[in-house]
Amino acid sequence: MMSRRNRQGGNAILELAIASAVLFPVMAGTFQFGYTFYAYNLLESAVANGGRYAAFRTYRCHGGSTDITKVKTAIKNMTVYSSPAASGDLVPVVRGLTPAAIDVSFTLNAQQIPTAVTVSVNSFTVQSVFQNYTFTGKPRCTIPFLGRYAPEESEP
Repeated sequence: MMSRRNRQGGNAILELAIASAVLFPVMAGTFQFGYTFYAYNLLESAVANGGRYAAFRTYRCHGGSTDITKVKTAIKNMTVYSSPAASGDLVPVVRGLTPAAIDVSFTLNAQQIPTAVTVSVNSFTVQSVFQNYTFTGKPRCTIPFLGRYAPEESEP
């Protein structure tokens, strides 16, 4: 006569197969969400740091749009590389982030003096293992401008 233990011997393999079919997608989804959340937090910190840098930076506009472009480029570089001057050996704070993915805009009053600065991500795709997520317009940081306004100076 067959013992009770021998009749249940194949059940462990079957249970492992069923449990694996359920647990693998759950673990993969948890990893996917965790990595995307981690990348978004890095983006949020980078945008906030860029916004703080922009809020306290000297706003020079003697050269017109050329100076304003230089100011925005320095702010974008600060957001992406944590350095206002981009060089070839700097690594972005978030993998795949480039200055082209960052928007910088100043809110000007009637006298064309900046009152606030907004730094945001215009479009950035987080490349996770199983799926890509694109953030458009987020994260965003608006900070009152507290820097020096120097209309008579040109941007170096």
